Amino acid sequence: MASRSSSLSGRSSAQISAGDGSRFDRRLAKILEHATEVFCEKGYEGASMRDLSRASRMSLAGLYYYFDSKEKLLYLIQKYTFSTILERLRQRLEGVDDPEQRVRIFIQNHLEYFLANQKAVKVLSHEDDVLKNGYGSEIAGIKREYYRICLELVDELKRALGLEFSSRIAVLSLFGMMNWIYTWHNPRVDADAGELAREMGDIFLHGVCRGRGGSGPQGKRASSPKVRVM
Repeated sequence: MASRSSSLSGRSSAQISAGDGSRFDRRLAKILEHATEVFCEKGYEGASMRDLSRASRMSLAGLYYYFDSKEKLLYLIQKYTFSTILERLRQRLEGVDDPEQRVRIFIQNHLEYFLANQKAVKVLSHEDDVLKNGYGSEIAGIKREYYRICLELVDELKRALGLEFSSRIAVLSLFGMMNWIYTWHNPRVDADAGELAREMGDIFLHGVCRGRGGSGPQGKRASSPKVRVM
């Protein structure tokens, strides 16, 4: 059991999502999908391995063969989610040089994934501090990398337009605007991810570009009073 379970943590997000087409990886992806639904409905503390085995239509013994605990399942869900967002972002940024467009790509990538995977996002948001020791450290490292990329994109924009504001405050404010979309988005009345990304991008970019010492998104001097980005 230990050797099979330990081998899972080393798999990439592409492998976890059945990227190599193997029967095992397809099965693993399906188990993670069912586990996400259970954690979303019952919460991590309220879910049992028996609940997870029933949802995945797998025997309890079989589930324990692949996963020695429900913490391993939560870890794999979080690793897959964050790694997938990162991989897609890097692919989309490749070959794009315009700083404003790169920020907009970040926003659209984030919103598209969050709206398409709302149950996984809910689990990540509600169970953010559950993972401990090595699991928690690895996921925290992926999160830091994601934050670092966003910070670099905002710094690139500042340099290109000669802006002065706190990149940290701007980035954390952007995440605050994007991260809770799963709690209020109603597809019957709200725009899709592409349109929301455009509107949120406008709000964010017009805010930072009209902050202290800045210019508008097209490089023109802002005529409005100078304000702090916050």
